[in-house]
Amino acid sequence: MLRQNQRFLTQLYILADLLCSLVVFLLAYWLRFKSGLFEYTHVLPFTTYLIWGTVYSFAAVVTGFYLQFYSPKRRKNYSYDLLKIIQIHTIGLLGLLGLLYFAKEANISREFIVIFYSLNVLCSVIYRYIVKKVLFSLRRKGFNKRFVLILGAGTVGRRFYRNLQKYPEIGYEAIGFLDDFHRQHEGESRNIKPILGRLDDLERMLKKHPVDEVIIALPLDAHLKLPKVIEVCEQAGVKTLIIPDYFDLLPARPFFDNFAGIPLINVRDVPLDELSNRVLKRAFDIVFSIVAIIVSSPVMLLAVIGIKLTAPGPIIFKQERMGLDRKTFHMYKFRSMRISTEKVSDTQWTVENDPRRTKFGAFLRRMNIDELPQFFNVLLGHMSVVGPRPERPYFVNQFREDVPKYMIKHQVRPGITGWAQTNGLRGDTSIEDRITHDIFYIENWSFFFDVKIIAMTAFKGKVNHNAY
Repeated sequence: MLRQNQRFLTQLYILADLLCSLVVFLLAYWLRFKSGLFEYTHVLPFTTYLIWGTVYSFAAVVTGFYLQFYSPKRRKNYSYDLLKIIQIHTIGLLGLLGLLYFAKEANISREFIVIFYSLNVLCSVIYRYIVKKVLFSLRRKGFNKRFVLILGAGTVGRRFYRNLQKYPEIGYEAIGFLDDFHRQHEGESRNIKPILGRLDDLERMLKKHPVDEVIIALPLDAHLKLPKVIEVCEQAGVKTLIIPDYFDLLPARPFFDNFAGIPLINVRDVPLDELSNRVLKRAFDIVFSIVAIIVSSPVMLLAVIGIKLTAPGPIIFKQERMGLDRKTFHMYKFRSMRISTEKVSDTQWTVENDPRRTKFGAFLRRMNIDELPQFFNVLLGHMSVVGPRPERPYFVNQFREDVPKYMIKHQVRPGITGWAQTNGLRGDTSIEDRITHDIFYIENWSFFFDVKIIAMTAFKGKVNHNAY
């Protein structure tokens, strides 16, 4: 088994980043001054550009250290690398511009800087992706392994082991279990790694086997044994990770806080609780909605004409929905049904071959055109472009009793599209599955996650096959 030293890998990454930046510098210089793509102007000496390019490259590496880009990322997905690369090079660019200003270096080509920055981001993204894929392949073949010892052969420990088997690309292999109450696995669990002994055997096992990490999956009534277990692991230089016996109650990425000197686990940490994230999302919503309204205005105009010609009544249908912080608002849609009482529209689902639906309205619903007025809801602050779909208060009061964690969706603004909808959960589909996807979105929100959902909606959601 090949077991790399992390310090060596870090040094290798730094060297690769610097070499990548050097190649990018030479390519950017050629594109700007030698390729003929840009108008030739009097330029500073090549050495001047080389000096500032070197400053940028080393600044990017230092920024990478500060943002923990060179720390082990075996358990993180590629989106983490992507975000860090953009952050690092953007900070590096801003730093370079600041230094050029203070050095009064006004003759540096701005086109060169833009090309250099863009190619740095692009090349870093590509080569890091290739490295990640190569490492995944090697780990699936048994190389670059990290070995774990699981303390606790109960339900939590066995579940962790099974989950570990689903991700061979991360390169973790369980040596076995230690447990004070089980001597061997029973039933369907017989085909997993064996129970090697009791907790008292931990020190001996750490000397006998090449253990990198110890996973503590003990029940709550065994918490008195934790200090001794952690002490033994630290003396052996082995990392210790604890799986709480109540982990099913925690979010995917729990947030640890500190209150009165005591560490606390935030059971439902919402990234959008942070002001900076809310401002970013709201700014994006406003800009995107304005662009969407302008681009779709011809389609909306045709929808208005079609509704007027095919069915008497108002063009816009307003319906009460529940949104952020359980506050209600009126959501706008192009009217696709014949006029009915508020009691009917607020308390009845739309079904297949619904007699209230007009022929033109069915077309609007199937093509999602009826939802375009909701961009005005976004501008008014009622909704977001991406988020859990809002529901009518009548059904919310039913679901809150029958569907676990249903009300969590109201911790963020509802959306025109969402993670559940892009995964096919719209129309007559499982409410429980929708909530599972909505909670995943709430707990894992990021700007790039929103962009991904919008892209998936554009490519997959043009026709709503569940729209009646």
